[in-house]
Amino acid sequence: MDLGLSGRAVVVTGASSGVGLATAAMLLAEGAHVAACARDGVRLEKALADLPRAAGARLYTAACDVLDAGDVRRFVTGAGEEFGGLDGVVNNAGRSLMARLAETSDEQWRDELHLKIFSVLHVVRAAQPWLRPGAAVVNVNAILSRQPEPKLAATSAARAALLNLSKTLAAELAPRVRVNSVCLGLVDTGQWRRRYEQSGTELSWAEWTSALAADRGIPLGRLGTAEEVAFPIVALLSPHASYITGSALDVGGGVARYV
Repeated sequence: MDLGLSGRAVVVTGASSGVGLATAAMLLAEGAHVAACARDGVRLEKALADLPRAAGARLYTAACDVLDAGDVRRFVTGAGEEFGGLDGVVNNAGRSLMARLAETSDEQWRDELHLKIFSVLHVVRAAQPWLRPGAAVVNVNAILSRQPEPKLAATSAARAALLNLSKTLAAELAPRVRVNSVCLGLVDTGQWRRRYEQSGTELSWAEWTSALAADRGIPLGRLGTAEEVAFPIVALLSPHASYITGSALDVGGGVARYV
């Protein structure tokens, strides 16, 4: 199926690895122009250097800290000028803080809330003047936003705040721009690879993640891949999804327990 993304310009934050990189790769393969950023510009350039792309697809990259409003403004303005406007934004920058309520300091609470909210607000504000009618914003969130995890107390609360903000943005930017969320479960990313390495386990990666999936009650019995998350993100950017806004799509192998 042709997703209708050829020639459309999309901003992707946190694009040097994981879901962001997989999303940028899929967009380029669909013929979209991609403006990609990450804090580490060298790592970003290396990650994107050899990605295959459809004929005519163009790539614009810059080092950018999404928590620095000036940085974001320069990056998004550069992208808008490069492509003559923007048709989509993927807000993907983020991390999780593995800590229970009693283990989380006030500073960590502030950092989590600041990251989850302002990494989106800064980008959306900067992009608004460049977004063409029919543009789409996808905020990468987590199932934690509706199903809090005790070991991720601050992250769960911050994710819930982002889900609420996304709903507000969908109402505020309609009908010109659509805003949706993709909520992740456990995904095979660098963050989980580091946790595996730090665990000191003698289990293989496959054995360790299988046990993790069983412990978390994931019906599909495994972690997802970055590509499995990238597909619904790209699909929501497509003009074929033109009547979907204010929605949140779970991509978690069935781990969500809410109705």
